[in-house]
Amino acid sequence: ILSTARLEALAERYPGELSGGQQQRVSLARALVVEPETLLLDEPLSNLDANLREEMRFEIRRLHDQYRYTTVYVTHDQAEAMTTADLIAVMNKGRVEQLGPPEEIYARPRSEFVARFIGGSNVLAATALDETRVSVAGSVLRTTGRKLVAGRPVAVSVRQHEVEMTGEAPPSGAENRLHGVVTRQVFLGSTRDYTVTLDDKAELRVTAPPAQNMEPGRSVWLHLPAEQCRALAEE
Repeated sequence: ILSTARLEALAERYPGELSGGQQQRVSLARALVVEPETLLLDEPLSNLDANLREEMRFEIRRLHDQYRYTTVYVTHDQAEAMTTADLIAVMNKGRVEQLGPPEEIYARPRSEFVARFIGGSNVLAATALDETRVSVAGSVLRTTGRKLVAGRPVAVSVRQHEVEMTGEAPPSGAENRLHGVVTRQVFLGSTRDYTVTLDDKAELRVTAPPAQNMEPGRSVWLHLPAEQCRALAEE
């Protein structure tokens, strides 16, 4: 089991001589050596730094694939859940709001809670115009997800990285365009993180390429692709 956990070279060391990641591997090895039918992991990586957490995510998944035991893995870190799980159960106040593969949970959230919790979504308060279109901040958005009832309030989710931002006004009458003003910009290296305040004072988060530099105070237009605007189930 030391070999499986890549700990053979450390077999003669004392616990105090091991790094945090190595100690986590020892804990996993101790659990696996008894050949459990079910492995229970409760936030096993919470005390590790970011680099070690990323390494151990893949290590846990590798060991699972090798031994094929059932694992129940509790975490608040969505990256851990997406990396390690075949099925994700998103829980809210002790109730499972959605259960499914990582791709389904991410791409097709059923509720506002799931949309906000997984993957960095904007959730817009809208009013249904017909079965597929809603009104937001004086503009019309075409949506997917479910049939709407005209006049009813509806929450619409769109991922931050799916929003396209430009300084040029769209053609007159174009759908799925919102006007706003940049109120915050943070450079993160591989991306820029923007907050844009819409005309109705609602705020939208936008993840943009690092080369797209929009200063706070600039007027911008946002394109929210219809296939990415998901009408969520009523609470």
